[in-house]
Amino acid sequence: MQLVLVSGLSGSGKSIALRVLEDGGYYCVDNLPANLLMETVDFLADAGHDRAAVSIDARSAALPRLPEHIAELQRRGVDCRVLYLEASPATLLRRFSETRRRHPLAGPGLTLAEAIERERALLGSIAPLGSRIDTTELQPRVLQNWIRDLLGLGGGALTLLFESFSYREGIPLDADWVLDGRMLANPHYDPQLRPYTGCDAPVIEYLARDASVQRWLEDVGALLRRWLPEIVRENRSHVTVAIGCTGGRHRSVYLAEELAKVFRPDWRVLVRHRALVRETEP
Repeated sequence: MQLVLVSGLSGSGKSIALRVLEDGGYYCVDNLPANLLMETVDFLADAGHDRAAVSIDARSAALPRLPEHIAELQRRGVDCRVLYLEASPATLLRRFSETRRRHPLAGPGLTLAEAIERERALLGSIAPLGSRIDTTELQPRVLQNWIRDLLGLGGGALTLLFESFSYREGIPLDADWVLDGRMLANPHYDPQLRPYTGCDAPVIEYLARDASVQRWLEDVGALLRRWLPEIVRENRSHVTVAIGCTGGRHRSVYLAEELAKVFRPDWRVLVRHRALVRETEP
C-alpha cells in the first residue's frame, strides 16, 4: 500500500495537497486523529485501497507518537511518505486575514500570530520526517504542480474522453476541444456503406485506405501528444475531445475510436458516440 501522510501548518496548503492526491487516484482522509492512523490504514487495505492519503494536523492529541506509527507502518511494508507544508509567519497571517478563517488553535488566550507559532512548535517533530515544501508566496497552481512532480503524479490522473457527434445536432456543450472531420471522404455517399457505422469493418476498411484520413489522425495525434501533458500540469482531471462530421455515424466515429486506441496505453480513455446512442434509444 502507498500512503502519503500530509501535515504542516494551517494555511500552508494541506487542502490543496489532498485535492491533488485525490485527483491522482488516492483515497483521502482529512484531519485524522493520529491515534487512529494504524486502524485507518488497516481498514483501507482490507477494503482494497492500494493508495491512500491522510492529513493530520496539530490538533491531534497523539501527535508525539506519530513518528512511531510511521516507523511501524514502514516495518509492515507500507510505502509511507510524509509531505510537510509550511510558510512564513507573515504569509500565514496574510492568508488568514484574506480568508477570514479561524486558526484551529486560536482561542481566548492566543492571538493569531501566537497560534501560528504554537502550531509550528507542536509540529516540530513531524517536519523532519519527510519532504518539506515552503509555500511562502507560491500560487496554488504552482504548488499543485510541485506536489505532482514530487509524488510522481502524471498522466494517470487525467481521464480523456473522445466523443463523436453530428454537426447537424450542434457542438456538444461538454467539449473542451472540437475537431472537424467533414473535409474527409464520406462513406455515407456509398450505398453499400451507408447502413454501417464507423465501428463496423466495411467503414473501417474504407477509411483506413484513405491517405487523407490517416494524415488527419497523424496530425491530431501529434497535437494531443504535445499538449496533453501541459493540460495535466494545469491540474485538469478530465478533458473531452469532440470530433464531428455531418451525420455523426461514420467518419467521426471511426476517428474517435482510432484516437482512443493510440492514447489508451498512456491515459484513462473513454469513448462515446452521441449519434449512435440516439439510434439505440427506444
